Amino acid sequence: MQPDQMIYLDNNATAPVRPEVVRVMTEALLSPGNASSIHGPGRTARAMIESARREISNLVGARPAEIIFTCGGTEANNLALRGTAASGVLISAIEHESVLRFAASPDAIIPVLPSGVIDLAALEDMLKRRSAPVLVSVMLANNETGIVQPVAEAARIAHAHGALLHCDAVQAVGKIPVDCGALGADLLSLSAHKFGGPQGAGALIVRNGLDLAPQMMGGGQEGGRRAGTENVAAITGFALAAGIAAEALSGLASRSAILRDRLEAAVQAIAPDAIIFGQDQIRLPNTSCFALPGVAASTQVMSLDLAGVAVSAGAACSSGKVTRSAVLSAMRVDEALAGCAIRVSLGWASTADDIEGFLPAWEMIARRRHLRRAG
Repeated sequence: MQPDQMIYLDNNATAPVRPEVVRVMTEALLSPGNASSIHGPGRTARAMIESARREISNLVGARPAEIIFTCGGTEANNLALRGTAASGVLISAIEHESVLRFAASPDAIIPVLPSGVIDLAALEDMLKRRSAPVLVSVMLANNETGIVQPVAEAARIAHAHGALLHCDAVQAVGKIPVDCGALGADLLSLSAHKFGGPQGAGALIVRNGLDLAPQMMGGGQEGGRRAGTENVAAITGFALAAGIAAEALSGLASRSAILRDRLEAAVQAIAPDAIIFGQDQIRLPNTSCFALPGVAASTQVMSLDLAGVAVSAGAACSSGKVTRSAVLSAMRVDEALAGCAIRVSLGWASTADDIEGFLPAWEMIARRRHLRRAG
């Protein structure tokens, strides 16, 4: 089956690039200017980057000067965690792998409650026992369950103990309102390809006045904080996607929530024992993570793929492997049940027809389980 014939429900992995973004990037690719050059084409490229900085800052309530362009969310996270002067990091147990790997020991992991929400009392206790400067990293919305975290509260606790707060907002931007000031984040990561922009374009928002050591050495690009010739085409596409996302946010969130709720109601009607994780929590409107007990996630993903439906078994950053969900494990979900969980994530191009196409394909999986149990 060709990709354009698939029902695509894996938007948390990457969302389709918007056609308008492809067009503006194509135009930018045809311009030869290097943004560090002082001639006309170079000044044009520089103007495109600075215009993009302003557009993206509007999406997340930041100042243009606070934006450092990166090649994506992973680099933004690495720059944030490596670049500060903090002598240690405290990281929530449900972070993306690009953050979680910075935990020096189990003592650096902030636990989450069975609800999937960070344990703020545990965070405060951990900070009380730290004397040296600390960086706390808490994502805004989990990529697997969609559960929104109390980042503003975590930031208040961190700042009260002299710590900095980094927020990986990659999954949240373009899906729910994000405001750096309201969150209290000192550093915030985002990535274009989660909301209709190109892959390979991201940014780190760095609070004004915060020192950040560069991790890539070379020229003086991005205020000396990230060396390398800027990817003007990708940055331009990133900006256009950000502008569209800002305008479409309310309508898209409402439409996604309606589709998600329709999906989940049907899933539970088909299989009453299906478990929907985080259903009683504040979640991203586009994300549903649920388990069909007794049927491995890999079996569901492959069966759906053969039926022309693309979903995932969690984060798409494990070299194509289906592994046990660290997120569900942190939520203390039974290992066998966690191994049966899949993620359906909607995007700007998702329609009611996509849900109607998914349901009969998934119902066949549930029906085969029933027949196997009956036999």
